[in-house]
Amino acid sequence: MPNLETIGLTKRFGGLVAVNNVSFNLSRGEILGVIGPNGAGKSTFINLVSGLYFPTGGSIRFNGRDITTMPAHRRAELGIARTFQLIHPLEDLDVIENVMLGFLFARSLSRREARREAEALCASLELGGVEREVSRITMLETKKMEIARALACGPEILFLDEVMAGLNADETLSLIALVRKIAGERNIGMGVVEHVMGVIRELTHRVIVLENGEVIAAGPYEEVVNDPRVKEAYLGGAA
Repeated sequence: MPNLETIGLTKRFGGLVAVNNVSFNLSRGEILGVIGPNGAGKSTFINLVSGLYFPTGGSIRFNGRDITTMPAHRRAELGIARTFQLIHPLEDLDVIENVMLGFLFARSLSRREARREAEALCASLELGGVEREVSRITMLETKKMEIARALACGPEILFLDEVMAGLNADETLSLIALVRKIAGERNIGMGVVEHVMGVIRELTHRVIVLENGEVIAAGPYEEVVNDPRVKEAYLGGAA
């Protein structure tokens, strides 16, 4: 049984159908790519799964439990985490304090325990200089801090929303290796939303493609990118 499953998930904003009848599943240890053109419904889908939005129709199940109407903080406690396209760290805290927040609030550790756990987590992500102000760290370090904040909540399922955006080629390769390591060593199911097809090719076990809120293709990367509907909708007709 998959850890996370949606069945006919639908979200309407007035007359706009942002997500339409999406069924998918994700298991621990698996890396799933979620791709599609701008406005396809990718971020809305993550918002539905993580509890920021409630669906208009359909259902969401996690470890066999219906969580369709469960608020976001309860889903985080159960083991569903996500990052955001726009990262908003707390500027008045340093790096380690930003990471500590997950341990303090999602896992109710003491401040001393939270700091110890946060330091170990940052070390595992090769994120150094954790006492620096967040305004003084690089883009790659900012991405690692955002991932660390999500991991601090102890997730079984983690969605990464365009976490590679803004990185150069070497940084992207570094983060690909790190995400693969996290999924394997921590046995976390990863949903990776990306526009960079090279990232999806290198990182994922399988892919779903959204267009106008609907799944138009699903399967291994090579199979999906050769689907005529995907070429037209997302790749502009190119192979």
